[in-house]
Amino acid sequence: MGNRKREQYFLEEDVKDINIREFFAVIKKRFWIVLLLTLAATAVGYLYSNLNTSPIYQTSTRIIIEADNNYMSTLMVMIKDPIIMEKVKKELNLSRSPESIANQIEVTRIDESQVIKIDVTDGDAKKAMDIANVTAKSFKSEVGNILNFKDVQLLSEAKQNNVPINEKNSKRIILIAFILGLIASIGFVFLLDSLDETMDKQSQVEDVLGVPVIGVISNMKNKRLSAKKSSQMQMELRGERVGSNK
Repeated sequence: MGNRKREQYFLEEDVKDINIREFFAVIKKRFWIVLLLTLAATAVGYLYSNLNTSPIYQTSTRIIIEADNNYMSTLMVMIKDPIIMEKVKKELNLSRSPESIANQIEVTRIDESQVIKIDVTDGDAKKAMDIANVTAKSFKSEVGNILNFKDVQLLSEAKQNNVPINEKNSKRIILIAFILGLIASIGFVFLLDSLDETMDKQSQVEDVLGVPVIGVISNMKNKRLSAKKSSQMQMELRGERVGSNK
């Protein structure tokens, strides 16, 4: 029983080894197809990510609002109020509406503290910085006039961030295109191999005929042509020797 299990184990290992060799042999045979299709898919992903995805920049400023929790919510809503946004529009000479400017702004409270973060996204890095800083300053001045609240301090100004926040998405699209192109190209290569009915291996011939192959007959036509060429060359050399001796 032990010998049979050992023989079966080595037989299975040999089969696995043969299957892996055939797998790589198929890819190696048409490697240029895999390379071209993968490069084409990656190029399409690169063009798609650059042509259809505009860069978006984000920056933020922070302010301190010294108020209790109930009043804090009201003050945070005031930051994106149309009155504040209209002032931002006029100061920066923007063509967009106050509602559109408000949609670019996100106001969050940091860890239930009195520190409020104002995030601004825009297609222009400098404009995003300007909108964030002007919004904070406009809120500080207008909230005192509207609600008679003066406990607002500017904590940190927004800086210009020249790195798009959607850059990672572009790289992800290119990577996905590369992987899909590689998988599709390998699948296409195996499809071509399955449609190829020529038998170029001794094992395939044995499987089809059901008998072992004793020997392989080479291409006789090529041998005859090569023999004919060699005999012609020998005759020419003999003729040259005879001529030189005379």
